Amino acid sequence: MQPLYDSIGIDYARLRRPDPRIAAQIHAALGNARTVLNVGAGAGSYEPSNRSVTAVEPSAQMISQRPSGAAPVLQASAEDLPFPDNFFDAAMTVLSVHHWTDKRRGLHEMRRVARGPVVVLTFDPEHAYFWLADYIPALRDLDQGPMPTLSELAAWLGPVEIAPVPIPHDCTDGFLCAYWRRPEAYLDPKVRAAISSFAKLTNIAAPLQRLARDIETGEWARRHSALLDMAFCDCGYRLVVTA
Repeated sequence: MQPLYDSIGIDYARLRRPDPRIAAQIHAALGNARTVLNVGAGAGSYEPSNRSVTAVEPSAQMISQRPSGAAPVLQASAEDLPFPDNFFDAAMTVLSVHHWTDKRRGLHEMRRVARGPVVVLTFDPEHAYFWLADYIPALRDLDQGPMPTLSELAAWLGPVEIAPVPIPHDCTDGFLCAYWRRPEAYLDPKVRAAISSFAKLTNIAAPLQRLARDIETGEWARRHSALLDMAFCDCGYRLVVTA
């Protein structure tokens, strides 16, 4: 099966630039690990530059967008990591687990090859969804099933610590909730093309027209005025780290 990101990852490297505030939280969770495996590594976002990183990514399109000087990458899947037991000090994965065919097996593989922490940036599907789902309710359904719950992650990984990852209003990483204070971004087809959720949606022209109208008339700003003074928002993203 063709990886999803072979079709949606065309402009991914430009629109999905790592946000330094999120990066700081991820890198702190890696502790003093010197060797790190990045699973579902994509174009290399959030790979620490001061450690020895090895990347694993199934999509050739994503691999082609890794910048020169990026960590070495193997085209492989999370479910079958080509490394011996305890080969790395730590392992990480960023907004990737929900795309895996067998999430439980992939996380067990990460634990197998890492003698230290496993760090998972994910989204809690049980968290209240942000305002975009009021326009496109199908977004909620997309995360039911593919997105593992925090309880499932804990069951698969063992004891974990879970921390919220607040999203800054000017987040440079254009994942789904990154534009919570910039609604006009969702009207840009290039922005949507770098968000996997939109690749799975159909018949969204009418909802986007309603959003455009609400932005133009000021209705969106009136309805969500509380957001306009917020620098960070808890949109449900969580950092799950093995204890």
